[in-house]
Amino acid sequence: MSTSKGQGPAPSPVDKVFKALADPTRRYLLDQLHGHNGQTLGELAERVAMTRQSATQHLALLEDANLVSTVRRGREKLHYLNPVPLHEIQERWIDKFEHPRLQALSTLKQQAEAATMTTEPTKPTYVYVTYIESTPEKVWHALTDADLTAAYWGHANVSDWQQGSPWEHRRTDGSGIADVVGKVVESTPPTRLVTTWAEPGAATGSAEPSQVTFDIQPHGGIVRLTVTHENLASEKDRNDVASGWPAVLSNLKSLLETGSPLPEEPWLVPSD
Repeated sequence: MSTSKGQGPAPSPVDKVFKALADPTRRYLLDQLHGHNGQTLGELAERVAMTRQSATQHLALLEDANLVSTVRRGREKLHYLNPVPLHEIQERWIDKFEHPRLQALSTLKQQAEAATMTTEPTKPTYVYVTYIESTPEKVWHALTDADLTAAYWGHANVSDWQQGSPWEHRRTDGSGIADVVGKVVESTPPTRLVTTWAEPGAATGSAEPSQVTFDIQPHGGIVRLTVTHENLASEKDRNDVASGWPAVLSNLKSLLETGSPLPEEPWLVPSD
């Protein structure tokens, strides 16, 4: 194979993997994706405390080595860990003397590779990020206290907020009617809360509920609150929550920063 003067052969896929893994920052990025797959550039840059430009360069090398794959979701680009090249390295240098296990890993690798290349999100997701001058403890309390949620949301969120417990989004008119019900999937005060969401009549039906994740990240004197509403049934549902979450979270922000919610209910403001 001919090469340009002064240049060696083009790097092989394995060369690219080893080059990508040689840098501790890139290994840390892979660790972050292993712990929480499907992150945006901004989220990853924040986790490694570097500029978006530097993070982009590291991610580009990881993508070139096929260690990271990406999926477009609206304007966002989500990054996913791809374990296939690591399996190939294990297969070549570790498992060559274990033929039965090697065959099983090869089959698994091929299936994982096919799934990585062809699987895309099948249901819409909505993500909203806001910054609040507060503490994680106060934000957590505002999300889980029935009286506070009633003050800025118009509904009271009622639960003991233990993992596996039910929760209800009850009207504040004294009727006790819940417009949303669900289950607490994960509860890690004061940084992360995951709940399912469904209409009361659909809670025991065949429809799969949507899921809402509240990630609360402190930074100095402010909190970064990320709300991810996923597994929505349709684009119409996504449009509905896209108009609702900003209003609710703006009211929450006002309550925590000024002591009072906005003077008018923000969800009643016309969209046009």
